[in-house]
Amino acid sequence: MSKFGVSPEKEEALFRKMKELGVKESDFDEKFIRSGGPGGQNVNKVATCVQLKHIPTKITVKIQDDRSQGVNRFLARRSLVTKIEEQLSDKPTKEQLKIARIQKQKKRRKRRTKSKLESEKNS
Repeated sequence: MSKFGVSPEKEEALFRKMKELGVKESDFDEKFIRSGGPGGQNVNKVATCVQLKHIPTKITVKIQDDRSQGVNRFLARRSLVTKIEEQLSDKPTKEQLKIARIQKQKKRRKRRTKSKLESEKNS
């Protein structure tokens, strides 16, 4: 029987990753909040949004992707484990790579504009 309402394979993979990183269930502070947005009466009446905090690292995630509280609990844990893994590894995170790519793009555009202005000025 699945604890979160997802396939046993996904759940097992999550628990395996948590064990690799040394993250325990007791390290989590879990709160349930009423969601908003699409989902109808179920979302408005039931606290399906999950806020999960990893106490040792103080990383917090808030998930309200699904109408089901169980699935949101699973997604929050998976997201939190990913963030902890990124923090422990020396590799840049996806967000950092995205920011670096945008900054590089802005510099390239600025150089192009500057060279165009200089060429127009010289002609």
